[in-house]
Amino acid sequence: MKTSSSSVVEDLLPVVADYPIKDFWDGLLIICIFAGLLGLAYLAVATPLLQPIVAAARQRQWSALAVRPTVIWVAMGFVLLVLRTALWLRYRPYAAATPETAPMITVIIPAYNEGSMVETSIDSVAAAAYPAGRLEILAIDDGSTDDTWGYIQRAAKRNSSVVTAVRLPQNLGKRGALAEGFRRAHGDVLVTIDSDSVIEPQTLLAIVGPFADPRVGAVAGKVAVYNRRSGLLPKMLHVRFVLAFDFLRSAQSVFRTVYCCPGALAAYRATAVREVIEKWEHQTFLGVRCTYGEDRALTNDILEAGYDSVYQRSAVVHTMVPHTYGKLCRMYLRWDRSYVREELRFGRIVWTRPPRSRIWAVCETTVTNLRYPVSYVSIGLWVSYAMSDPTTLLRMILAIAVSSTFYMLYYLRSERSWDFVYGVLYSYFSLFALTWIFPYAALTLRTRGWLTR
Repeated sequence: MKTSSSSVVEDLLPVVADYPIKDFWDGLLIICIFAGLLGLAYLAVATPLLQPIVAAARQRQWSALAVRPTVIWVAMGFVLLVLRTALWLRYRPYAAATPETAPMITVIIPAYNEGSMVETSIDSVAAAAYPAGRLEILAIDDGSTDDTWGYIQRAAKRNSSVVTAVRLPQNLGKRGALAEGFRRAHGDVLVTIDSDSVIEPQTLLAIVGPFADPRVGAVAGKVAVYNRRSGLLPKMLHVRFVLAFDFLRSAQSVFRTVYCCPGALAAYRATAVREVIEKWEHQTFLGVRCTYGEDRALTNDILEAGYDSVYQRSAVVHTMVPHTYGKLCRMYLRWDRSYVREELRFGRIVWTRPPRSRIWAVCETTVTNLRYPVSYVSIGLWVSYAMSDPTTLLRMILAIAVSSTFYMLYYLRSERSWDFVYGVLYSYFSLFALTWIFPYAALTLRTRGWLTR
């Protein structure tokens, strides 16, 4: 049975309420976070938790070569975490636009075999609090082979004053569908929303607020999980999304260099998009035309053009996430492939950023990307040592429990909910069920397609 977008969003609002709420609990959580940072440092250097690994490394020359770089990276990662925490606490959302100052915007919703969910998505945008006459919605059917077009037509008929239905004769991929929308748009700000996503009533006014600053070219919204009550995977992913979108992007936004404005909800200055659309639409990598990762690619193009990208915490979207392991793997494969490609591009673009932004981005991306070789080597070490000393495996499980529980303090400040336990579960799930995805993605970068269905 189809649920109306308004009732679903109203049900979710208490879970993703604006924060920080300045009360006793907020202050206590901040104290706990910094106390936790000190506690993690103490556990790493002054307790037996990791000592067996270090002792074993001293006895085996080959493993010593791996342990020393790992220890150095852990130290750098800890410093980075402290800096991110400080920036996260410093971050403040931009002021939302008012009905009087709101610019003309075009919301583009590309859909491919989405079914009834696209109607819910369109309805949520049409019902948003935005001045009449300054909102245009382009709902684009990207050559769907199911009943998606019928749902788009129905939504367009019900909201005929703002919705234009567009049907592409063949499937162009999400990037091609968005490009068609960009060319048809009349707005000064172009907002992209996935067809399986629902926005909150104040989201549009919030996401156009940062464009009052002429240096801003792209804005990332906050992404929550729409179907978080439908199973264990969505519950775990909701916690991960809150941390990824709020904690990391808040820190990046302070230096006005958010690396990816997500497809689920992003906004772009129309003049900036027109500067880069040809290059973005026809992007190639390793001789193959790029179809996935259009959001990260467009953010990179806009940064390269000299604009800033920021995060707007108060612009919230609820998006559908996979509820099966197979679909989750396809989503992460698409994300990781685009991550590799666009990180390589960003390594060149970062040198064009202003000095402070450049220093922060270089340090952050260097330490962040080193986690891949370090983490895989570390896993190999743990497994190797566990074969001779089974207690090593228990220490690894305990270390994951300690670190993931600490990270949940960040989640609790964002959303005061018992759902934080799913974040701890996700740490174990990620280690044992998702570790293979990144190496496989890096080896299959030429794969094309939406990869979401």
